[in-house]
Amino acid sequence: MEINVNEKIENPLLNRTEIHFDCTYQGEATPKIMDVKNRLIATLDVDKNLLVVHNLKPSYGEGKAIGYAKIYDSEESLAKIEKDHVVKKNAAVVEEAEDEE
Repeated sequence: MEINVNEKIENPLLNRTEIHFDCTYQGEATPKIMDVKNRLIATLDVDKNLLVVHNLKPSYGEGKAIGYAKIYDSEESLAKIEKDHVVKKNAAVVEEAEDEE
């Protein structure tokens, strides 16, 4: 799986950086959000508690997906701005990875 960051947008009003990226996974299943999140954390060298993968939209039959993620300046900003279901989705994903290790 390869991740290519297409665009980084600084959003000082919301204390975050917005990331638009492409994910290529030829011959593999669509990657799980945790796999994408781990790859983004490694690629961008950010704290795992501050990165939120908002969505990942696969393209039918191509082995590609388009994604959107947000990197917050602080956990307080993340908790104040993000919706609960997005935070829970990313938190549940982190807990699963820690259980596997």
